[in-house]
Amino acid sequence: MIGGIVVSQSNLEKQEAKLKALNQKIKDEKNKIEQRLGKQIIKSVNLDYGTLTTPQIKMIAKKVAAFLNQ
Repeated sequence: MIGGIVVSQSNLEKQEAKLKALNQKIKDEKNKIEQRLGKQIIKSVNLDYGTLTTPQIKMIAKKVAAFLNQ
């Protein structure tokens, strides 16, 4: 029975590794979408990346969110 436990543990570890890889892939895809969305918004309103401050980014995000939530 010990051999069966070792095989089960090995299978569980493999599944856990697959799950971690899948979660990382999901996280990476979300980041890509967020970056593309942000770039597209900045490009659409002709904002200058060099002068864009954190408070301005937050204000723009709030305005976009308010608009989309209408």
